Amino acid sequence: MVLVSSLSVLPTLANDLSELEVKLQDSVIAEDKYLTEIASHLITAGGKRVRPGFTIASSGIETPKAVAASYDVLMGGVAVELVHLGSLYHDDVMDEAEMRRTVPSVNAIWGNLTAILAGDFLLARASGIAASLGTEVAELLAGTIGELCEGQILELQSTFKLDRNESSYERSISGKTASLLATACRIGGLTADLSRDNIDILTSFGHSYGMAFQIVDDILDLVSTDEQLGKPSGNDLMEGVYTLPVIFAFASNNGEELKELLGKEISVEERDHARNLIRASGGVSEALSRARLWTDKASAALNDLPPSESTEALGAATTHLIQRAATPVIN
Repeated sequence: MVLVSSLSVLPTLANDLSELEVKLQDSVIAEDKYLTEIASHLITAGGKRVRPGFTIASSGIETPKAVAASYDVLMGGVAVELVHLGSLYHDDVMDEAEMRRTVPSVNAIWGNLTAILAGDFLLARASGIAASLGTEVAELLAGTIGELCEGQILELQSTFKLDRNESSYERSISGKTASLLATACRIGGLTADLSRDNIDILTSFGHSYGMAFQIVDDILDLVSTDEQLGKPSGNDLMEGVYTLPVIFAFASNNGEELKELLGKEISVEERDHARNLIRASGGVSEALSRARLWTDKASAALNDLPPSESTEALGAATTHLIQRAATPVIN
């Protein structure tokens, strides 16, 4: 698991994540076994658990040596992961995706209506857990769900638009991705009762990391295989979602040819040709440089935190993020 390897300096992380996994499964048990099965589908499929991992790591930054995460910290991690999973259920309906995490998507098995309701169920469970952790956590998570929706709406407004710009792209990913990673870190600080200054620094770190995380994810969609991603690669191009590497490619020497291909629904063959043009344009490398700017901001935030195994782990995760994107670009 990518996150475990990058946070391996935390000696307690594997045990914490194992305990979190049990609590995550328990959190979606419903009276109806059918609903439980659907709500558990992507949990049992696995996942990197990036967001709860950051909640756990953030909770320990004021303790030089890592200790086991408290019940409240673990439940905070469960809440943010449930929000993430609920958003995936809804995303797959919007994208008409058939695969997620190497398994058939919920909508592919049970249909769109069931997937939407199951996603709502996961968000409801997340909200209930957040409420049990206090008013501030509940308000924070509710606000974050709103930001996720706003970010997704901004993206939908830009579909198939050849004039989408960097500002529009960054506003969208700030809401749909960075907001939840910032909240994951903040909830770690709140549930561990850290100082307000450190909670704010962790929030800033999480947002910057989240911005880089989404840019890297968008790069990998263009340079990785279906098997590497666990879902169809190049899907954003098919859906008319023009991400940062594409936006940069539009301004390159290949830009006019690329624009003639895009701006409308395309075939698989046209998608593959567009991916080749984007790779040849330098758009991927330029997007990677932008991701590095965000990881630099994340690293700068960590420099303001006290030295600890947890702070070191968050730094390792930040370094690993860029390496993950740079390897397929170089190869």
